[in-house]
Amino acid sequence: MKKVWVMGDIHGANIALRQCLERSGFDYENDILIQLGDVTDGYPDVYECVEELLKINNLISIKGNHDEWFREFIETDFHPFYWTYGGKGTLISYLKNAGKDGRYFATGSGFKTSLESSDIPDTHKDFFRNQRLHYIDDKNRCFVHGGFVRDVPFIHQAKSEYYWNRSLWREALEQHEHGANTFTIATKFSEIFIGHSPTTHWGTDKPLTAFNITNLDTGAGHSGRLTIMNVETKEFWQSDPLLELYSENYRD
Repeated sequence: MKKVWVMGDIHGANIALRQCLERSGFDYENDILIQLGDVTDGYPDVYECVEELLKINNLISIKGNHDEWFREFIETDFHPFYWTYGGKGTLISYLKNAGKDGRYFATGSGFKTSLESSDIPDTHKDFFRNQRLHYIDDKNRCFVHGGFVRDVPFIHQAKSEYYWNRSLWREALEQHEHGANTFTIATKFSEIFIGHSPTTHWGTDKPLTAFNITNLDTGAGHSGRLTIMNVETKEFWQSDPLLELYSENYRD
């Protein structure tokens, strides 16, 4: 039977991505993978990550805030944050693929580089252009990168809330820790799966759940691990710690 999986923020860590897919026994032909965004920025294998994800027949790719920055570069040849906040790893990856290995340098505001939008393969441009803001399945489970404002109906959110919001998770976790029995949301979902807010900020590299919200960002963009979870059973598999897989932390 076809299995449904959800995966947290990858941040350019293709070694971790492959470990998770292999360790979970993911079936590239038949299974469904819902990836919660932030494929870009962090470690230096963004190109390889996209290539691996494109091999998956049933991929549902959610937009993360870092992915949106890269999409803006694809459309305008300008990166809104000058390749800071982990962008160095994205530069390294795509410059290498374009035969421009190492053609960047640090400036006072970020990085100056010879990378151009025309250097990005069309399949990758389409990948980032076609990412979804969110996905709701036939069991009313919501998958979104960041979250949303919980007292505003889901469909009425500003687009940026889906990939930037952290208040949903923070408020849920705070109320959960204080022993609340319920957590009110304007639009009811059976379950909500998010990334964006690393669980390592709360002292663990494992997924965390508060009420019906599960956070799958287990710190793969930093020193944590990448996680893939079976949506039905909640069993999960993880990569090795990222600093054991990469000799240098490419986040700037």
